[in-house]
Amino acid sequence: MTLLTYLRRKLGLTGTKLGCAEGGCGACTVMLSKYQPHLSKVLHHSVNGCLAPLCSLHHCAVTTVEGIGSVAGKLHPVQERIAKSHGSQCGFCTPGIVMSLYALLRNNPTPRMADIEEAFQGNLCRCTGYRPILEGYKTFTKVRPHNHTLSILRMSKDHRLPLSSSTSVLPAPLYNPADFLPLDPTQEIIFPPELMVDTLTHQHTRGFRGERVLWLQPASLDQLLELKTQYPNAKMVVGNTEVGIEMKFKNLLYPVILAPGYIPELNTIQHTDEGIVFGASCSLTLLGDVLKAAVGKLPLYQTEVFNAVLEQLRWFAGLQIRNVAAIGGNIMTASPISDLNPVFMAAGCKLTLMSKGKSLLLSLQPGLSYRKTILTPEEVLLCVLIPYTKKHFAAYKQSPRREDDISIVTSGMSVTFAEGSTVVKHLALSYGGMAATTVMAKNTASRLLGKQWGEELLQDACSSLAEEMTLHPSAPGGMVTYRRTLTLSLFYKFYLTVQQKLASERIWGNAPEWKPKHLCPTARLQNGQKEEDVVGRPMMHLSALKQATGEAVYCDDIPLYENELYLCLITSTKAHATIQSIDTAEAESMPGVVTCVFAKDIPGSNMTGPIVYDETVLADDTVSLCVCVCVLADTQAHAQRAAKAVRITYQELQPVIITIQDAITHQSFFQPVRTIQRGDLDQGFTQADHILEGEMHMGGQEHFYLETNVTVAVPKGEDGEMELFVSTQSATKTQSLVAKALGVPASRVVIRVKRMGGGFGGKESRSTTLSTVVAVAAQKLKRPVRCMLDRDEDMLVTGGRHPFYGRYKVGFMKSGKVVALEVTYYSNAGNSMDLSLSIMERALFHMENSYSIANIRGRGYVCKTHLPSNTAFRGFGGPQGMLIAESWMSDVALSLGLPAEQVRRLNMYIQGERTPYSQILDHITLDRCWDQCLEISSFTQRRAGIETYNRDHRWTKRGLSVVPTKFGISFTAAGALAHIYTDGSVLLTHGGTEMGQGLNTKMVQVASRTLGIPSSKIHITETSTNTVPNTSPTAASASSDLNGAAVHNACEILLHRLEPYKTKNPKGCWEDWVSTCQSYTVLFLIGWYHYLGYDFETNTGRPFNYFSYGVACSEVEIDCLTGSHKNIHTSIVIDVGNSLNPALDIGQVEGGFMQGVGLYTLEELKYSPEGYLFTRGPGMYKIPAFGDIPTDLTVSLLRDAPNDKAIFSSKAIGEPPLFLAASVFFAIKDAIIAARKESGLSGPFRLDSPATPERIRNACEDRFTKLCPPAEPGTFTPWAVVV
Repeated sequence: MTLLTYLRRKLGLTGTKLGCAEGGCGACTVMLSKYQPHLSKVLHHSVNGCLAPLCSLHHCAVTTVEGIGSVAGKLHPVQERIAKSHGSQCGFCTPGIVMSLYALLRNNPTPRMADIEEAFQGNLCRCTGYRPILEGYKTFTKVRPHNHTLSILRMSKDHRLPLSSSTSVLPAPLYNPADFLPLDPTQEIIFPPELMVDTLTHQHTRGFRGERVLWLQPASLDQLLELKTQYPNAKMVVGNTEVGIEMKFKNLLYPVILAPGYIPELNTIQHTDEGIVFGASCSLTLLGDVLKAAVGKLPLYQTEVFNAVLEQLRWFAGLQIRNVAAIGGNIMTASPISDLNPVFMAAGCKLTLMSKGKSLLLSLQPGLSYRKTILTPEEVLLCVLIPYTKKHFAAYKQSPRREDDISIVTSGMSVTFAEGSTVVKHLALSYGGMAATTVMAKNTASRLLGKQWGEELLQDACSSLAEEMTLHPSAPGGMVTYRRTLTLSLFYKFYLTVQQKLASERIWGNAPEWKPKHLCPTARLQNGQKEEDVVGRPMMHLSALKQATGEAVYCDDIPLYENELYLCLITSTKAHATIQSIDTAEAESMPGVVTCVFAKDIPGSNMTGPIVYDETVLADDTVSLCVCVCVLADTQAHAQRAAKAVRITYQELQPVIITIQDAITHQSFFQPVRTIQRGDLDQGFTQADHILEGEMHMGGQEHFYLETNVTVAVPKGEDGEMELFVSTQSATKTQSLVAKALGVPASRVVIRVKRMGGGFGGKESRSTTLSTVVAVAAQKLKRPVRCMLDRDEDMLVTGGRHPFYGRYKVGFMKSGKVVALEVTYYSNAGNSMDLSLSIMERALFHMENSYSIANIRGRGYVCKTHLPSNTAFRGFGGPQGMLIAESWMSDVALSLGLPAEQVRRLNMYIQGERTPYSQILDHITLDRCWDQCLEISSFTQRRAGIETYNRDHRWTKRGLSVVPTKFGISFTAAGALAHIYTDGSVLLTHGGTEMGQGLNTKMVQVASRTLGIPSSKIHITETSTNTVPNTSPTAASASSDLNGAAVHNACEILLHRLEPYKTKNPKGCWEDWVSTCQSYTVLFLIGWYHYLGYDFETNTGRPFNYFSYGVACSEVEIDCLTGSHKNIHTSIVIDVGNSLNPALDIGQVEGGFMQGVGLYTLEELKYSPEGYLFTRGPGMYKIPAFGDIPTDLTVSLLRDAPNDKAIFSSKAIGEPPLFLAASVFFAIKDAIIAARKESGLSGPFRLDSPATPERIRNACEDRFTKLCPPAEPGTFTPWAVVV
């Protein structure tokens, strides 16, 4: 049992969350305090509760988020500041972030900003974009925080920038740091003295026996060696960061585990004449602390190895992992992509091995293979000697994301010269990621011995490495060409580093460290606004404080029902097959298992789907990576163990269609094929001076909401009634599909949604995949049933953003004016229609982005493949359609040799122009957003600086791009229910769901203004289908528009009913009037179905009610040798009308932007050619982390742009900002253009999305890439395919 399970299920402490179960997201972070006898002090560390075995915590004190403060009692300053600085949106990650900082402050009450950033390396947030968290917590440092005000640009009446400064700070701060509670370290909880005494008196081996595992914790080295003789195959575990994951995800069982964490000899540190000796159980954090101290005391020439290890540790996993992972475990794992082993090997580190009766000293050597070393079963690793430097030394790591990421290629390199010369005497080149284990480039090293360190040696080294460091084109991990090129590029970095030292001048240096320096925005009040009117004010998210203390209740936090069962899904392992048999006999005989549920158990219809019923609840015949059967047991552990014992046999079918190209080949498309056309395309191309054609692929994206899909179903026992607690954006759709599966009227099913830990579209339709199955199981057994998907299950079955492939032909004039465009989109829908047609339609509606094109035709094909069905995701097809539009716009500028911003501005829409779907644009603010963005970003000066930088730097280049967006907003239906009680309090319910976007907060603000009462009198408890029925999903950015109007109208009706009582008692107050009124409740349903509608056949109608506009300017720096990039600067200007809540709106802008940064530069789903998803968790799928936010980030809300089509002149904000991250993508492309120019390359080139380090490096063609050409397509089977 893990600590997390114990906290949540045994103690009922649900503040600590389950986000991934592999130590990759930080949602489960708690503080572990332990007395260290060899240091004579108590150490406080943040750890991952999801990995920490409960039995490993003997002698430890555990502090959870509930233990440091509460809303009802006293908040801890760490909790208060993240809430009041608007750093908590959905709140699911908040307790983990709180505990990471709390642990830091317990050790260091006045940290540096760098310490805070390091503390968060193991924490992820999908909502906020990280900036408000860092800004709020910066107040704990000695650095004075920024003046927390938003620069809102003032415009002159003609909408042009004035000549004088255009920026003024307006007087409504988002928060005031002076109001924060002070931190008083003397008031913290003390370490229990009895644990200290128990640790000192611990003399004997302790044992803990579970259902299947014996855990033994020896107290001495002799006891350990005796146990290793007795149990030679026992696993040794210190941090459980590898074994725990193997047992959880790889179904491995280790019956005996030895825990040597308390053995003094394995924790000692000795300083010797050769170097520093570390006990094998020393944590990586302790390793880093000791090496830092040594670097501060010793001369530089002695500490190059230490500095190299520290550089690797800086990017090694997250702090929670480093706090528990042992140096010995890292070595013994023998991982082929180890961060440290290449360094240890190149440095000549020595290992001391021991077994009963003998010891052995040897140098670190390559392992036999992953998890296999030269140690005999009875031997243990006692300690590691890290030597002082006697030569030039460096280490490198390249990974998809800088922070907390597994490496693609790592390297340790050292060279020694003959005395008084630069002739190579000894050379060691060690690489990880280039074979099944860490390897030494022995042939290359031997070939270079005796040669002068210079250009000739470099040429020989690169040629030799290209021959020696080879990979089969089908090698696991893929990226073969990139990995091979990296071996050369990293050696070249080492070569330049040594050259720099030899010449005593700076030829190559690490990029300067950058720290976030973000503007912290705020708001502006409308003229004449009353003090009690909360609309337009930066009101804190209503649940923020509860989220920060762990008191906010999410679906899986609901206490277990008596007699409750846990459900686990079993999914198909084949992409296209028929089921021949399902054998559940072994599973049903396992402990705790009650039964299995099959398609035949469904009492109603097995057909399901959000629009078209083309899916099954449970597979009954033909399968394509879907849910086949489920197991029910008394606990999650029992259910998951039994699920692995279910045996399904298949008859595989052909063809297996995985990619868009497969679908095109087999003409596998859903119908209809959509087309939008306007103007005369042939005439446009005839008129054009130039015509170019191109193509682009854009990858999909995993939602990665921190709270995975979860449902608790409770049968009511009569009339087929059932109540479900669901994490869903679409309560009504969940209700109807559950009722359909159960064979009962919808009125018998109640769906309740308190809050979600993120949604982003992923819980709009795919949440019903789980809810229907859980409901069927609950009805079959007449018992409550619960299921919260593990991260790997959620990523496998719920789909994500649609991958897109676009082909385009564009005609344009010499000036850059585009006069004709033909574009064809293909999307990978997966195995069912879901919402794919609507997503393709929106892509077509945004195919021109913000540009006026007289002659245009777009066509969209929805590809039917055998992958799990893809679905809605923030932007809903818009980000795909607009990115391909910006790709051809970039090509036009490149082909003409014109600045891209000039071509974009030339083609932008102006007031009154028509879109391709014949909608006239009114109240357009694109030009204002564009001009203001150029102004606040200092675009002209920035461009000049970049040109100078690029002239002076060969191997790093900077790029700049400014990109607009025009995002259409459509309305459907919403409703609101308002109760006024006799004490004057108001209970408000609406049809929207709260997923972190602050919808409930805004609705309270709307009701407060409408009713004219303080917001404290208004409460929203949840969304439920038995209060507000038949509502649309909380999606498409329009929930504030829809539900805000419904709330406003419901409150106005109540005010009208109160009017006679106010007239009778004009001097009375709110409580007086409501106490005499007899009608306190209004259900107000409101719909705009008559507003909108579009006919694709005739190209008539009005698909959107209005548009949101925005512009972003971004600057990046790329490393041409590795493909890494840094986000240096981003300025955003966005039109939100009159903001209902600037704090929430800015949070949506920043969060959406960073999600877009992930989409366009980082997040990559990888599938095998057979459709197996490799990227099933944070270990392999990387969303942006704290370190990925731009160094400088400015968000400006356009002022004086009221929107008469939405509540209180506001505009939708959820989706429009995401596409603005394309400015980062095209800034990267701009930097690549500068790099290619160095190699004599010019003109358009293809860069697919995301712009990963692999794609960036391969696009920066140079002499190194030429030595590592890719294998010919068709001559091998790739490890992963582009879907």
